[in-house]
Amino acid sequence: MASCLDSFLHYTTPVAQSQFLLKPEIKKLNRFWHPLEREKIEYFTLSNLWNCYAEWSAYGAKVPITLSDGESLTQYYVPYLSGIQIFTSFRLKTESGNGETGDSCSDCHSEAGSTSSDDEDRLGYLYFEFIEKSTPYVRLPLLDKINELARRFPGLMTLRSVDLSPASWMSVSWYPIYHIPMGRNIKDLNTCFLTYHILSSLFQDKKMECNGMTTQPKREPGEGIPLAPFGVVTYKMHGSLWMAGNNGRDQERLVSLSSVAESWLKQLKVQHHDFNFFTSMRRG
Repeated sequence: MASCLDSFLHYTTPVAQSQFLLKPEIKKLNRFWHPLEREKIEYFTLSNLWNCYAEWSAYGAKVPITLSDGESLTQYYVPYLSGIQIFTSFRLKTESGNGETGDSCSDCHSEAGSTSSDDEDRLGYLYFEFIEKSTPYVRLPLLDKINELARRFPGLMTLRSVDLSPASWMSVSWYPIYHIPMGRNIKDLNTCFLTYHILSSLFQDKKMECNGMTTQPKREPGEGIPLAPFGVVTYKMHGSLWMAGNNGRDQERLVSLSSVAESWLKQLKVQHHDFNFFTSMRRG
C-alpha cells in the first residue's frame, strides 16, 4: 500500500515531454556522457521540464493524503526554485554575450566564473548557477522565477538534457499552502520538503529506483521522462504522518535521501542555503 511519502514523491515528480535523438546526432554528443553505440537516446528540453511546473506554480501541486483515522484529504504544495547548476559540454554565453551577470540577479553566476580545467573535464562547463537565499515569503513560484532568469540566460529554455553533464541538478522547495477539506489541525500538514533532481536524462530510470518509490508506474519510451528526486530533506515534520508507511521503512528512507543530498552537495562543493536551513532547524 502506498504511503503518504510515496504520494508526495509521486505527485510532485515532473514528467518532461520527451523526444528521441537518433544515431547520426548521437555521434555529436559528449562521448563520455553518452555511449556512441546507442541507436537512439530519449531526451527533453528544459522548456518542456518547466512546463510541468506551470499549474503547480499557479495553483499548487495536489498531494492526496490518507490520515491515520482513514480520512482522506488533498494537500497543496507550491514549488520554488531553491538551487540549480547547469554544466554543459560546450561553452555558452549569456544574452549580453559577455558572460557577466546583471544587477537583477545577484545570486546568479555564469560560465565566466571560476571553473578549473580539471572541473571542466569532469563536470563540463558551468553555464548557470543560482542558489536562492531570500525568505520563502518573497520568492516567486518556480515557473515565474525561471521565466525571469531565462531573460538573461536563454539556455534555461533551449538546452536539452543530452547537452547537460550528469552533474547538472536542481533543487525545489515545496511549501504547503492549504488542504481540502479544511479544518484539520495536524502539525505534519505544515511539513516542507526540499527535493533534488538530476537534469541530465542519462540516469533518470535509475533515480526512480533509488528513491524507493512504490507507486512508480512502468514507463514506455516516449511517454515522458520522470525526474524523480534522488534526495529529499524535510522541515517541520512533527509527527508520524510521513514516516508511518511501508512497514516503518519510510523513516529510514528519508534519512537515506537526506544523506544522499548532503553527499551530492559536498561532492560539488555547494553551499546550499535551503539545505543548511532545513537541516539546522530539524536538528534544533
